[in-house]
Amino acid sequence: MSENAFAPEFLVAMFDDQRRLVGAVNAVRARGLRVHDVYAPYPVHRLDEAMGIRRSRLPLATLAGGVLGLVSALAFELYVSVYDWPLNVGGKPDNSMLAFIPVAFELTILSAGLATVAALLLRCRLFPTIRPRVVGRSVTDDQFALVLRWRHTAFDPQVERLLYEHGARDVSRKAIER
Repeated sequence: MSENAFAPEFLVAMFDDQRRLVGAVNAVRARGLRVHDVYAPYPVHRLDEAMGIRRSRLPLATLAGGVLGLVSALAFELYVSVYDWPLNVGGKPDNSMLAFIPVAFELTILSAGLATVAALLLRCRLFPTIRPRVVGRSVTDDQFALVLRWRHTAFDPQVERLLYEHGARDVSRKAIER
């Protein structure tokens, strides 16, 4: 058996116009079907709302990274200046928080940025060994693709007709390979 025998099948509808694509996404979702993905050569306004994509939780990862960076920077500075290597500089107290602000601020920003990048890469599954799924070569140039996961129980010939009615240029079933 080939390794593609168990690859999931998808129904791919190609569109020439972004308005028709958004209309088809709305019609498919109104029918109760779930959109697997939409490929477009550029960002399409209101497409995320039509697909039913929830608001991103990436800012929470940024906040968690920033708070972790701030707490760890202040704890490290306090430990070093009070317990590990106390220095009497100009009669200032050892735990002078005002002197800790610049380093704590910089580590907060650094940690928040690194946490954001890490969360984005994990959420998008962008690992060095993963190859992207290719729907069609023209999608990156001037075509739009609406991809629905093919399930024999959920699909009937009316779905293809619905896509053609909303301006699909081509509708085909294919196994998208990595």
